[in-house]
Amino acid sequence: MSGFTRLSAVLEDADGKLFFGCPGCNMLHGLNVLNGLKPDWTWNGDAEKPKFSPSVLVTYRWGPEQAEVRCHSFAREGRIEFFSDCTHALAGKTVDLPSVEDY
Repeated sequence: MSGFTRLSAVLEDADGKLFFGCPGCNMLHGLNVLNGLKPDWTWNGDAEKPKFSPSVLVTYRWGPEQAEVRCHSFAREGRIEFFSDCTHALAGKTVDLPSVEDY
């Protein structure tokens, strides 16, 4: 994978995978958009206020207990809409996409 290319304050590209910062998980989430890999998402082409479809579901295990973390969201028009099934503190909330510099 090559390095990251900044597309805007809220979006980066690395080999056709677009990344945005998630304040719920405190990490970047990457989506296959321009690279032909699966699973893939559609993007509205707006780097300032990106919209991706379908929803984004990220699951992973974390900590000494290896607890399952779940982050389920829509990124639309420069905001993240978190579903209520998220396991982090932003479940059910909508927030502005943060700067990728924060991650």
